[in-house]
Amino acid sequence: MPEGHTLRRLADDLTAAFAGRVVQVTSPQGRFAADAALVDGSRLLGADSAGKHLFVELEAERFVHVHLGLIGTFDVHAGVEEVPAPVGQVRLRLVAAGDGDPRGTSYADLRGAIVCDLIGPDRRAEVLGRLGPDPLRPDADPEVAWRRISRSPRPIGDLLMDQKVLAGVGNVYRAEVLFRHRIHPLRPGSTLRVGQWRAMWADLVELMAEGVRTGRIDTVRPEHTPEAMGREPRKDDHGGEVYVYRRTAMPCLLCGSAVRTAELAGRNSFWCPRCQPTFRSRAVQSASKDTTTSRGARP
Repeated sequence: MPEGHTLRRLADDLTAAFAGRVVQVTSPQGRFAADAALVDGSRLLGADSAGKHLFVELEAERFVHVHLGLIGTFDVHAGVEEVPAPVGQVRLRLVAAGDGDPRGTSYADLRGAIVCDLIGPDRRAEVLGRLGPDPLRPDADPEVAWRRISRSPRPIGDLLMDQKVLAGVGNVYRAEVLFRHRIHPLRPGSTLRVGQWRAMWADLVELMAEGVRTGRIDTVRPEHTPEAMGREPRKDDHGGEVYVYRRTAMPCLLCGSAVRTAELAGRNSFWCPRCQPTFRSRAVQSASKDTTTSRGARP
């Protein structure tokens, strides 16, 4: 599933191509046809993202709400000579004719999204209200996420993927930010120190902003790049240089231990057992024993 930086970059591309322009809105596939007809010929004001949600704003306080899900794509083509016929199952097509605009003719095709709805400001506010702070938004408050994390016995690797706790972080950023801060993914959120959380948040802000700029996820520090270490670059369809993501059984770049993986929150989690040791505390161990005893007891 695309992570938050992908949606932020997409919002920026849509704004650059269409903001301020009257757009033709159609649904070649037909599933969005009724709503498309309501906004066809409207002026597109811009696009914004929050976590993994995209909002394309049209005049009269109308928004096209998009969630790409696992297979969705929204391809933006700016400055083309002509708009080609739709290919495949295009749910939504936006077209802005050149008409003297220096940006030229532009079009964008949405395919495979799990959400494509025309909504108003109240519904948009409702969606935003369910999300945790997004590291890519200037109005985000990391203390909101900290209050939830600091009170939760759930693993931090689970909490980071919960969009109600923190919006926009997906499996890659989860694995990588935990490695960069030497935190085991199964460590209970309530055992973290506030300084650890603030350092992780600052790291996510920087890493995800870089992802917006480059369009890929790179998380290794300069001293750990292939050039600096004299190693082969990563070969993976996700691109980018990472420490542990999708490197199961491969040697850790820092210590050489075999990277491990296990399912956590419905997705594979990756970590180094030496660089990210299992968290131990008497309080946690005692709570774990009490839970085990309770579960094993019969009424």
